[in-house]
Formats: sequence, C-alpha cells, structure tokens
Amino acid sequence: MGWSFPRRSFLAGAAASAALPARLSAATAPQAISPRPGLVYVLNSRDATVSVLDAMTGVEKIRVPTLREPHHLVYTPDRSEIVLGDSAGNEFQFLDPATAAVTRRLRISNPYHLLFSPDRTMLTVASLRRDQIDIYDAATLELRHRLAAPDMPSHIAWSPDNRVTYVTLQGNNRIAAVEAATGRLLWTAPTGKTPAGIIHDARHGLLVANMGEDNVTVHAPEDGRTLAKVRTAAGAHNVFPSPDGLTLYVTNRVASTITALDAGTLAAVRTMRAPGAPDCLDFSADGGQLWFTQRVANRVGVIDIETGVVIANLPVGRSPHGILFHALPA
Repeated sequence: MGWSFPRRSFLAGAAASAALPARLSAATAPQAISPRPGLVYVLNSRDATVSVLDAMTGVEKIRVPTLREPHHLVYTPDRSEIVLGDSAGNEFQFLDPATAAVTRRLRISNPYHLLFSPDRTMLTVASLRRDQIDIYDAATLELRHRLAAPDMPSHIAWSPDNRVTYVTLQGNNRIAAVEAATGRLLWTAPTGKTPAGIIHDARHGLLVANMGEDNVTVHAPEDGRTLAKVRTAAGAHNVFPSPDGLTLYVTNRVASTITALDAGTLAAVRTMRAPGAPDCLDFSADGGQLWFTQRVANRVGVIDIETGVVIANLPVGRSPHGILFHALPA
C-alpha cells in the first residue's frame, strides 16, 4: 500500500544525487554479486529518492532525488527510458537506464502503479489515493479515459489481447476489469483481503496476491469468479513470473519469505527466507538471482535461486519499494 508523508524539499534532496561511497553489509559476497554487469534501480518511498546500485559490487553509485513518494517503475515501450511514478508528487520522472540521468518530467495525477499494454499502445495508471483508474496513450501520454474506482486502486494487469486492463482494489477487496478502448467498467469481483499484486497468466487466468491473508487467488478473466486458492504465507503481496516462465515467485511481506510456485500446476515447490518484509523483486541478467526490496529493513536482498540463500543485503534508502535490474553490456 501507499504511505503518507509530509512534503519534502526537492532542492534539499538534490544534494543526495552526488556519487555515494561504497556501503556493503557483512552478508555481501566477497567478490561479484551478479555475474553480469548491471544497474539496479530502487525506489526509496520514504526518502523520495532512487538508489542506483552496481549489480556486481553492490555499491550505491548514485542517489537520484524525486519529488515526494516514488513507488513503482517500468521501462518505456522502446526501453530507452525508465519511468517512475511519484504518487504523492503527482509526476512521472524519466531516467536514462544506462546512466541514471533524469531525461524529463511530466505532471501525472497520483501515479501509484503503472503498466503498459502488451502491444505498447496504452498505459494504465492506478491512483491509490484518488480512487481512480487512468488510461493514457502510450506514445503521447495524453489521458484517454478516467474511471472513478473506489476503493484504493492498487496493482495492474492487462489481457494479452489488449482489450481489458485489470486493477486490484485494496480498500474493498475486489478486482475491477476495465475495457481499454472505452474506459467502461466491465465488472468487479471479490478477492481475498487487501488484494495487491495481480498478473494475467495464460494457463490459469488472473492471479491475485492477497496481502491481508496468506494466499494467491485464481480468477476467471471473463468475469472474475474465483477458481482456486493457493496458499503461500502471511502477507502475500505480489507475483513475479521467472524469465523462463517455469516459476512464479510470491513475496510474503508478513512472513518475510518468498514462495516459489510451479507455473504449470501452481503447487508450492519451495519457500525461501527473505528478511525485512519483501515487497517487489526483479531478476538478475542471467536469471539466477532474485533482487528484492526489504520494505521495513531499508535494504535490498539478493537470493541465489539455485541454493535459495540470501547472498547479499545492501543498504538503500527508507522504505524501498519498486526495483528494476537493468543489464549492461559485458
């Protein structure tokens, strides 16, 4: 969920954008963490900053200021920029993925979560505080449709045919399905308590992580009816498909674990310790590591998938939330 903080001075935060000294914990691997180079972007929601980590060393190379409260980030459709949503700052901030340089800024109403359509022509924004779902033209970022959507629109998924965008509603424990072409509400359907992350899975339908419970519920994309319930652990927050499509990883914020589900059967095959209330995660360039934000520990953890062991705990800013691993050329 979002957080409420007092307004910060952007100019005061700008001083933090200078290069920072190395800060590694004792748990950090003695040599390279990631076997391939990359930059890891971490949104520090309570500090209104972005930590940019060297993926091989874990060193925080730079800290980029934002306005007030960044939560989630994605690539632009052509992957030339990273766009982060500053929800309390009411803006998009665009970064060069290779350098972390700020390329542009755009006023946007309360962008808590954001996701481009599969065909890269539309962008959905969930406004957690303002109870609205917005659909933008991806190329121009002009608003196409705005739909009032109580209560607390949270996370987003898209249908593979680009016709429907789905949004979890944390405040009333439901999913909303919206017709992208018209902005018309198609249906809402009940989920578990405090639904957060949602994905559209071709084999199973809609998978919703219920943060107020200990499970992921499976829903029919055409009407939202509940098809199954898969137990993970307390505080199931979000679902992340592995790059090879074989595994679904569920972050469990209350239990401080990550559950691996078999993507074909949805059977839980493994539970890994993930301290600090794991929230969002991304995969290393080789697909062999999970880089996850520790929401209450102010760190980023790295798990070796083969062993299931945490191999690094890297200090970042306060309340780290969204994370993106950007691979660099060797």
